Amino acid sequence: MRELVEKGILFDFYGELLTDHQKEIYSDACFNDLSLSELSETYGISRQGIHDLIKRCDRTLEEYEQKLGLIAKFHLILENTEAMNEIIDRIEKSSSEASILRDCEELKSFTGRILDEI
Repeated sequence: MRELVEKGILFDFYGELLTDHQKEIYSDACFNDLSLSELSETYGISRQGIHDLIKRCDRTLEEYEQKLGLIAKFHLILENTEAMNEIIDRIEKSSSEASILRDCEELKSFTGRILDEI
């Protein structure tokens, strides 16, 4: 299951960099759960050819992530944003000016990390 989720995330980020033909077959194989035989019949390609295309797409998508790191950056930004929301909640509940100032400094630290990533 985890492998399917990882494939989905890679495809969401980098799928548009595949050819239309690759996108169709990869999507049908991974997300529509078509078998190699079904794909072979649908696309007029041997089962081995379908298998090779799917493996090649997997490698290509993984290489894009290794080179560009967009998913890793996305996760980092997500984590920092969640931490910032927690600080904002603390600020909303805080009555101490010193505490608010400290939390604001911490927020600036997180925004700085996000800006460094983008």
